Amino acid sequence: MTTHADHHHHDHHHDHAVFEFESVNTSFIIAVAVNLGFTVLEAVYGIITDSVSLLGDAGHNLSDVLGLLLAWGASYLATQQTSASYSYGYRKSTVLAAVINAVILILTAGYIAFESVERLLTPTPIAEFEVMVVAGIGIFVNAGTALLFMKGSSHDLNLRGAFLHLAYDAAISAGVVVGAFIILVTGMNWIDPLLGLGIVAVILLGTWGLLRDSVNMIIDAVPHGIELEEVRAFLEEQEGVTGIHDLHVWAMSTRETCLTAHLVMPETSLWSDPEGYSRISDELEHRFNIQHVTLQVERDHDTACATDCD
Repeated sequence: MTTHADHHHHDHHHDHAVFEFESVNTSFIIAVAVNLGFTVLEAVYGIITDSVSLLGDAGHNLSDVLGLLLAWGASYLATQQTSASYSYGYRKSTVLAAVINAVILILTAGYIAFESVERLLTPTPIAEFEVMVVAGIGIFVNAGTALLFMKGSSHDLNLRGAFLHLAYDAAISAGVVVGAFIILVTGMNWIDPLLGLGIVAVILLGTWGLLRDSVNMIIDAVPHGIELEEVRAFLEEQEGVTGIHDLHVWAMSTRETCLTAHLVMPETSLWSDPEGYSRISDELEHRFNIQHVTLQVERDHDTACATDCD
């Protein structure tokens, strides 16, 4: 009869999540207020100047505001304590926000594409100077607010979605300025809708990675940047481990990763080393950015693997 040492080690970082939210809360407030004000300004002048690229940029800016609100709300929910109904809390809401952000970007691209094709078939003159001024303001507004999320975007997919919204808008605004200048010099009004289609291409190319990574998180794929075989090799190197099965790594949120594994240790146990679990957990976080670790120790390799072994 196989004996199992059903011992578990859990490493929780709720306080860290709260700190992360507090550090970006001000960034969200500034970004939402500034972008909402600029979106209204740009939409008004897009209608006045009859510029489809300016209207398209205003639509994209509106999606920025919605995306920022989603990311903000999800970041807040991720800090809430667990409950009887939600044992993981609301951390996964950050992944859902990232998916919705990507979908909003794609729908916005579709709208801009439709308007651009219509204007390409029937080009109309625009007020070039006004378009250049408004889009020029947009460069500073979007680039400035994007910088607020640059640091967090490297390790949090939710913040990455917010950063991409703003960064692409800065680039799009720059393109609108260039396009309006070319029209002013050459009189070629078809440049405006052609630029709108260019905006669509930029949005779709940039959104693909966000959508792919966020959908992978929803279906509990191994998070981007973590090689499962490297994690397995690390655990196999631990003293006394002769086998591993049921190794799973998945994202709890856009900033937290979980691991569970069964370690076969016939002769020894991690319990013989008081610091064993903590040492392995700390190393997994340091090397692989895995924060939540659960390890189960089993004595009998053959029986443990009879029904389920990798």
